[in-house]
Formats: sequence, C-alpha cells, structure tokens
Amino acid sequence: MFRKIIELNRLPGLTQWRRSFVAGKNDPPKSCLTNEKTTFGPLHDCDRVFQNLYGRHDWRLKGACKRGDWYHTAVLLEKGSDWIMEQWNFLRSAESKQDKVLVMNCAEGEPGTCKDREIIRHEPHKIIEGCLLAGFAMGCNRAIIYVRNRFYNEACNLQFALAEAYRYGLLGPSACDTGIKFDILVQRGDRYLCGEETALVKCLMGKIGRPRRRPPFLTEQGYFSHPCVVINAESIAVLPTILRRGASWWADLGRSYNSGTKLFNISGQVNSPCTVEEEMSMPMRDLIEKHAGGVRGGWDNLLAIFPGGLSTPLINKQVAGEVLMDFECLEAAGSSLGSGALIVVNKQSDPLQVMLRSIQFYEKHTCKQCTYCRDGAIWLPELFDRFVKGEAHPHEIDWTLAIGKKIKDSNPICGLAQGQVNVAVSLVDNFRPYIEDRILQFIKD
Repeated sequence: MFRKIIELNRLPGLTQWRRSFVAGKNDPPKSCLTNEKTTFGPLHDCDRVFQNLYGRHDWRLKGACKRGDWYHTAVLLEKGSDWIMEQWNFLRSAESKQDKVLVMNCAEGEPGTCKDREIIRHEPHKIIEGCLLAGFAMGCNRAIIYVRNRFYNEACNLQFALAEAYRYGLLGPSACDTGIKFDILVQRGDRYLCGEETALVKCLMGKIGRPRRRPPFLTEQGYFSHPCVVINAESIAVLPTILRRGASWWADLGRSYNSGTKLFNISGQVNSPCTVEEEMSMPMRDLIEKHAGGVRGGWDNLLAIFPGGLSTPLINKQVAGEVLMDFECLEAAGSSLGSGALIVVNKQSDPLQVMLRSIQFYEKHTCKQCTYCRDGAIWLPELFDRFVKGEAHPHEIDWTLAIGKKIKDSNPICGLAQGQVNVAVSLVDNFRPYIEDRILQFIKD
C-alpha cells in the first residue's frame, strides 16, 4: 500500500529550500522573493504545514500519508543533492572527506518553548522525511535526533514512526526504493546547556554537555571528528512541504525576507495558553488575542512580554501593541524572535519576583566555565533577591547593568551568557521604578 506513496512521478514547479544570507554580500535566496503585502495573518488552513499540531488525527504512517507526508519523496531525491543544496548550503565548505552527520536538536529547554515537543508527538513523520531529504542533500548517510529526556511519550511516538519508516522501505539500505542508504538514530539527554550545538554534540559523544570554543567548527570537526551540522526540529520538518509547494508559495507568506510560517508558543498570563502555527510577521497583539484568548484582565492589564522565550529582552505594552512577529521588526524594537515563544506578564504579577525567578534559572543552568559568566551567575541572583526584599541600595541597580556589560564584553565561550545578560538588563530597564519603590518602602518601614 505505502509503496505507491513513493512512486516515481515527475512534478513540475518544485523549488529549493531557502538559506540565510549576509546582507550586501550574497544575493537574496529565491525563496525570499519580495512581495507587496501589508497585512499578515491569520493563516489559511490550506497553507498550514503542520496539519495535526493538536493531535486530533492519526499521527502514524497511514494518517501522515493522507495529509501529504512521503508524497513523491523519491522524486525529490532523484532531483539530486545539488538541486536541494543550491540554497541550503551548510556543509559544502567542509573540507573533510569523512562521513558527514546530520544532527537534529530537540533539546528545547528554553522556558516557554514547547513547539518541538508538539511536532515529535503529533507529526513525527515530517521530521523523519525532513531528515532524509536534508541528510541526502548534505551528503550524509545518517542522522541523529537528540530528544530531551523528559519528552518520554514523544520519544516513544518518534521511535514507533521510525519503525514504520524502516518497515515500509522509507529508510534503510534503499530509502524510498532509490538505492540511497540512510539511517536515523534517536538519542536522549536532559540538560538545558545541550541546546547549544557544541554542547549537544559533546553529549552525543558521551562527554559532559558543555559548550566549547570554535574553531574548529562543527562543519569541520564535530561528531567523533566527523563534520556535522545541527539543525532545529521545525526547520527540518517544514523542508519537505517547501520542496513540494515551491518558493513562490513560501515567499508569499510574511514580509519580504521574513517569509514562511512559524510555530508560536503563547504562555504566561493569557486566557488560553497554546501552540499555534501562524504566518510570519503577524502582529503580536493579533496573535495573542486571536489564539490565546487575550491577556488576562484585558490588553490594558498587560505589563510586558518576552517575545521569543526567556532569553529574549522584554518589550513593554506600547511596543507589543505595534510590533510584528518577525526577525527584523523585533530586532528594531530592541528584542528578537528567538524561539517564537511569547511569555506574557500582566499587572497582577510581581515583576520583581519575575526578575528573580528568571535570573535564578540561569544561575542554575549555566555551565560556569567562563569567569565572568560564573561570577555573574552568583552576583545577579543575590542582587535580585535583595531587590525583591527591598534590602538593596539604589546604586546597586546600576551595578546590575555593569555586571551584565562585563559578561557581555568578556568573550564567553557560548551564546548562552548573552541570554543571562538580556534577561538581567531588560528586566532592570523595564522594572526599575518597581525596584526603587520597593527600596523606598523598605526604608520607610
């Protein structure tokens, strides 16, 4: 039955996956074609990549095939690696002739982020097919999927889907009856630091999951000295759909150079926390009110929002009411899209407690290899604890900013220190009046 799904038929109009580009140095990728749209979202159902995001349908192979997965996958493979890699050129620069390895990152330890978990649980075949296509394009014959230990049920679904793929010849010595050998291994771990790619690869090799300095880069020397590339689950899962539907479809979604769809997690003080697929560049306020039932107590009750997970700088209500959910707009607003996980804080929350808990998270999970990062992880929680109690001096508020600048300028090993700094600085910038009032109240008492 499922052999018919991979029948070799030619499909017109297939195009390539987009790649990132450096402005002014490379031509824009074909899938980032400009468009003249001025309004974005809500996404039409026909444009949804993840059609079983809420698990209402069969997630196994039969149900996945009905939704379009594994449709003419052999045709895409027959196009050749050069066709797929033309705009997705991660491993072309690898000088080593050793076997390359594709690593998919499903660590997802960032607070507020749970999109990969939903993909693994309800759309595992999208991940498997995406690994096959991406791995073949990069010259790999194997892929490793790193899954967080706490995602037990999700990992079971993924293993079951892998067994189905091997049973029906979609993977193995002749994937999709094309003669291409490709295997996938699932490996599990449970450490926030393993979200950083070098720490993840070290964990896969049985070492302590700590980041390391580069060079050598992973595309030169990675998994047991083999060149490898680490890609997140969402990027892998959308690849087959883009290859089938084409660049013009993808480019018509979202603003120019911010095209496509995105999985957004909305949590915190909202009426209906959820994970939803929406068009890029959709206004943040529309996203929250349409899918999460709005802020508890109404939009005027909003205090601040983490727009892309805990490690992204906070934005206030005024900015949140105007900003679009894409890379360029959020960067212009002084924050970033990050993982696309919105954490909403309303006026009923104690902002100083939010500050303390956020900083304590990084104190607990930092690897403490870098001196400034290690010392900052000790000083910052102590300062914020005194802010909560009001037992601080006003000049210590500026100390917080000075410590953050020291960490940022100290050339740390990995980018996770930047998240710690972003949280500390943005919290002080947004909630400084609350800190000062708490200190004054303590003095009066």
